[in-house]
Amino acid sequence: MGFIPFTLIDFIDIFLVAGLMFAIYRATRGTSAPYIFFGIIIICIAWVMVRALNMELLSNILGQVISVGVIALIIIFQPEIRRFLQLIGMRQKEFDFISRMFSVTRKKEDINTSPIVSACLDMSNTKTGALIVIRQKDDLLFIIENGIAVDANLSVSLLKNIFFKNAPLHDGAVIVEGNRIVAAKCILPVTPSDVPKDYGTRHRSAIGITEITDAVVVVVSEESGAISIVKAGQIKHNVDPQKWGFALKKALGQQK
Repeated sequence: MGFIPFTLIDFIDIFLVAGLMFAIYRATRGTSAPYIFFGIIIICIAWVMVRALNMELLSNILGQVISVGVIALIIIFQPEIRRFLQLIGMRQKEFDFISRMFSVTRKKEDINTSPIVSACLDMSNTKTGALIVIRQKDDLLFIIENGIAVDANLSVSLLKNIFFKNAPLHDGAVIVEGNRIVAAKCILPVTPSDVPKDYGTRHRSAIGITEITDAVVVVVSEESGAISIVKAGQIKHNVDPQKWGFALKKALGQQK
């Protein structure tokens, strides 16, 4: 048996496949998807080995399993695949002209930040965890769709009721567009970047969504009551409560 020919193209092929596998792992980290993905890889490796050894029966069985399994995986992981493709598309900021061609221009509306400021101060004093995503220009429909529609006027009482510890909507994020709360209990993508260990899931999710969109996120820590503002993947931690309203307006571009 001679050596298997190995060329530069083969090296590039292996490198690209490895990069794709790593990207999929990072996008699905924290879920059960990586375990299923690695199981599929093992089956594929086994199929290649039995084909190389000319084991016809086992090769045909594994081949049928793989061909049917691909369709089954597309059906099972349809939401994850859709989210993965959306995240890839939203990272390509240089192609922003494409989204402008096919979307209606939305005039930016200054948000009345007073309800957010007051509610977060109250929740900070009671150490009630909160995660508020404020939309800027980028579309957040892919986040809104996985939450529960609210579509109500932005108010202090509604924000406090949503994030009340025993409320059914307190887990997840609230999405604010203009002066309305459009959705609650939304799941945000967690950042794959290394962050300090004292940052919880809320902070990691806030950084994650601001890395792929231009949204501004407000986080109230359940442990310390500290208020944080996150923008463009950068977190301003433990904002002074007396100055935090000004800091929020500055992050939203309403104050210079």
